[in-house]
Amino acid sequence: MSESQMPFTEHLEELRRRLIYCVIAVGGGFVACYFVKEAIFSWLMQPLLQALPEGQGRTLIYTAPHEAFMTYLKVAFIGGVALAIPVILYQFWRFVAPGLYEQEKRYLYPVVILSTVFFVGGAAFGYLVVFPYGFEFFTSFATDYLAPMISTKEYLSFASRLLLAFGLIFELPLVSFFLAKLGILRASFLRRQRKYAILLIFVVASVLTPPDVFTQTLMAIPLLVLYESSVWIAHFFGPKDQTEPAGENQSEPVT
Repeated sequence: MSESQMPFTEHLEELRRRLIYCVIAVGGGFVACYFVKEAIFSWLMQPLLQALPEGQGRTLIYTAPHEAFMTYLKVAFIGGVALAIPVILYQFWRFVAPGLYEQEKRYLYPVVILSTVFFVGGAAFGYLVVFPYGFEFFTSFATDYLAPMISTKEYLSFASRLLLAFGLIFELPLVSFFLAKLGILRASFLRRQRKYAILLIFVVASVLTPPDVFTQTLMAIPLLVLYESSVWIAHFFGPKDQTEPAGENQSEPVT
């Protein structure tokens, strides 16, 4: 019996096995990151601390006795997930591999590597580009009688959501390439659906980001660029539309 003809129960068993590998990888990453949790959180706080007004103590606060401890646990967990991303992506693609043809399976390892690169690139874009402009905008409303006092819990929730969101949306060109190679995605379809895609992009940006127009726009703009790049990816790597140049296959004039 081939892998693609496995019964449903065996697919569930395969899924369970892949999930166990992912959990082990995240657990190992969590343990490793817990020993350097302070350094990770300090690095994560830098864009906000640099945006805080001059003269104000550049520190975050915590408002519950256990908040700092729980924050460090979350930091270690987020770091563990980040370290486990290559393993998680590999297990995902290994799970879907039995449904692919042999010529499609050869893309497995390049796709895993590129998935990791795109995810890290998206998170880096959020950290290096979006965070500085976003925090500078948010802290610009501070006055002599209105000072930002941001808790570690709120900041970590905000930062982790954005980093994860940017990491995921930067996978769009790779997913488009994969679907185009499978013959599922066509450039003509993406062009026809562009106006609906723009609306969906702003809806997705509003869901993944905090409820403010500035942050939503900072996410929507890269999404629009990634969508247009996906159109070209589907054009070059996807199935061609069955259109023929004008004048081709016309009968020759009778002399």
